Amino acid sequence: KVKKIFAEISEEELAGSYFPLEGMTKEIQTQLIADHFLFKEGDRFLEACNINRNWPEGRGIFHNNNKTFLVWVNEEDQLRVISMQQGGDIGAVFSRLCKAVNALNDKCE
Repeated sequence: KVKKIFAEISEEELAGSYFPLEGMTKEIQTQLIADHFLFKEGDRFLEACNINRNWPEGRGIFHNNNKTFLVWVNEEDQLRVISMQQGGDIGAVFSRLCKAVNALNDKCE
């Protein structure tokens, strides 16, 4: 369902791609690591909580085309929504975060 929601995001600032961890190509994995976006199995604290069970099934990363809006799916949280950018324009970061949360909420209803 989450993958479908990401595909339906039409706002230009938020539109992007979803990358499931299961079956991810080495090329995409390398790029996501270079972008510092990829979370990975092996964290001892996540292991202690049994969060790594069934890895990597049901996990993935969505990011917009500008790489300023990300959603981690089933890392520690069901969804971790992230808005970021270079510089100090906190207003733009917060505005994007609000748009993203509202878009996700609208699609979930």
